[in-house]
Amino acid sequence: MRNSTSVEQAIDDLAHRYLQHAQGGRLRMRLTEFVVFGLKQAWACVFGAALLAVIIAARLWYPDDAGLARNDFLTIAAVAIQILMISFKLETLRELRVILLFHAVGTVMELFKTDVGSWSYEAEGFLRIGAVPLFSGFMYAAVGSYMVRVFRLFDLHFDHYPWRWITALVAAGIYINFFSHHYILDARWVLLAAVVLVYGRCMMHFRVFRKRFRMPILVSFLLVALFIWFAENIGTWSHAWLYPNQVNGWQAVSIDKLLAWFLLMIISVVLVAWVYKPEPPPSPTGATQIRQGHPDIHIARPPE
Repeated sequence: MRNSTSVEQAIDDLAHRYLQHAQGGRLRMRLTEFVVFGLKQAWACVFGAALLAVIIAARLWYPDDAGLARNDFLTIAAVAIQILMISFKLETLRELRVILLFHAVGTVMELFKTDVGSWSYEAEGFLRIGAVPLFSGFMYAAVGSYMVRVFRLFDLHFDHYPWRWITALVAAGIYINFFSHHYILDARWVLLAAVVLVYGRCMMHFRVFRKRFRMPILVSFLLVALFIWFAENIGTWSHAWLYPNQVNGWQAVSIDKLLAWFLLMIISVVLVAWVYKPEPPPSPTGATQIRQGHPDIHIARPPE
């Protein structure tokens, strides 16, 4: 695995030694790829899964009369998870920089959105800024953790990846619109069109175990956004936060939120590209194209 931590490399080496000796036909090989894909995805989600497990546990079992407010407990738990991730070499210090940036970007958005009433938290605890408990920033950090980990776990490469300055402009427009649409015209559909235009030709290449696969990057954005939407339903059910229509009784988060998460994925990808520069897949001869990232260059698909 590219840029993997020492613990991840040890696990990967052990899995490869086992799987390389696995015997079987085509069906078993495909099943192996599918299982490894699922395991890698689960491993990439370890930060978010741990945080979500704590949120659910606090909802089910945290005592109402505890001396420590539930929101403060969640913040302390989130900090502990992050420390453990670094201590056990599940994340690198280089990746921690972009995760902290996710935290800052998310917290600023939380402060604004709670102020205008888009959603709300229980008014309890001391570890908060205004109406925003500090654990909320870690939910954005969990997305950042997943993004940087999946990048190296699947050895991602890209055909026709757009110039990064163009993607940065689109991401900036999306971020600004999350604030400005409360006062002026909502441009999310225009921004969606811009995303499709900028990323439409981009193809993502990824390795599971023995083989490399590829899919349109827009499809990957949609799949991750859908996964986050499911997690958001669990989070609101746990009363970690609530939308206005959920205050008097929980109901599923509107599917309309899927567009917001899809657009947020663009911000996430741009932030991760600050740590891992998107590169084209190796040519069939193993050579690397010189003009990486140029949207007009065609990179041959590697043999599978």
